[in-house]
Amino acid sequence: MSRPILLAFLLMILIITSQFEWNQQLAIDLDTTPSISQKQQQISNREESVKEKIILSQEKNIHRLHELVHSLQEQLQQCRNSEKANGTVRPLTEHVIELERQQILED
Repeated sequence: MSRPILLAFLLMILIITSQFEWNQQLAIDLDTTPSISQKQQQISNREESVKEKIILSQEKNIHRLHELVHSLQEQLQQCRNSEKANGTVRPLTEHVIELERQQILED
């Protein structure tokens, strides 16, 4: 009779200790979960910051391109007006080369 009682007692100790270990594992997992979500939030915030910087940079580049196009259109119009005033007509390639030179000098 003492043998079955001893086995039952050992079984109860085994069950209790295993439950205790599982509870510790769950507590550790629960503690690490917020830090993982915080890290994910930080990564997400960094990604958003980088995206915003890229968008701002692209908007600045687009604005600069618009300004350059407008400037080139004005220069082309000035060339056309000066040709009409002078009564001379030069080939279109000469105008393009001259505009490119002016653009290089401006930069």
